[in-house]
Amino acid sequence: MWLQLADLINEFPELILGVVILHDIDNSQNRAEITELLRQAEAALSGKFGGTPVIEHPYIAAWREAYRKFGAKPKDYPSSVENLTRRVLNGANIGHINNLVSLYNTISLRHILPVGGEDLDKITGDVLLTRAGNDESAVFLLGEKEARAPHEGEILYKDEVGAICRRWNWKEADRTKLTQKTKNAFLVIEALPPVSRNTVETAIHELAELVEQYCGGVVSTAFLDKDNRKSNPHFKCNSIFSLSSKRVCNDSAPTKARTGTLGILFLITGFRKLKKRSV
Repeated sequence: MWLQLADLINEFPELILGVVILHDIDNSQNRAEITELLRQAEAALSGKFGGTPVIEHPYIAAWREAYRKFGAKPKDYPSSVENLTRRVLNGANIGHINNLVSLYNTISLRHILPVGGEDLDKITGDVLLTRAGNDESAVFLLGEKEARAPHEGEILYKDEVGAICRRWNWKEADRTKLTQKTKNAFLVIEALPPVSRNTVETAIHELAELVEQYCGGVVSTAFLDKDNRKSNPHFKCNSIFSLSSKRVCNDSAPTKARTGTLGILFLITGFRKLKKRSV
């Protein structure tokens, strides 16, 4: 199973994805410490904005401009990070859904970056971040009772069944959502300029360490950017990082993937196990 950036890097050459890959985790427990981490991130958020309106913060303004490029009105379809920060700055507390969701919301608020995740066991085939075609399947989004098909040209994450997150990071599909029963998952942090790679690296390692601490399991991290572009599925050793920042390469990775697509690829399953800790 692969995550593929496809040809989207042509339109957004400075896009960076930081990914945490999780196997054999325990997401079933309700941990009060995690909720406290989320409350601390909420309390610190106003200091990151000062008197700057939400839409004028450079990290959020970048996503509003990206949304306009694929035809989505940011006012009607805010990015996940704009929606999250606006709710908190308006005085709301973010509800606890499960440990993974609260942990990635914590990181999103700490760094003002979009963060999301999917249950790997509910994914079919490869995952692509790409533009929607004219024949996409209708999909149930979180909290919606009617399935709707993505609009042609919108940016989305999809697998072989259909969309798993619409309008880039606006809203996730119900089918692949993270639940307390989730055992295997991947979490994604997204960044556009002016966010630096160092900022993404800091955020992704914080998230990986928190998940390992509170959910256990096997945790790996990876980064995708323009420097990893290639036309075959061999991933470069220098694009995979362990939690201790030691670089690793899996020589047993499959050598065949979807053909005819020039893109950025990395293996979600089949990573060498780096660490395993019981909760």
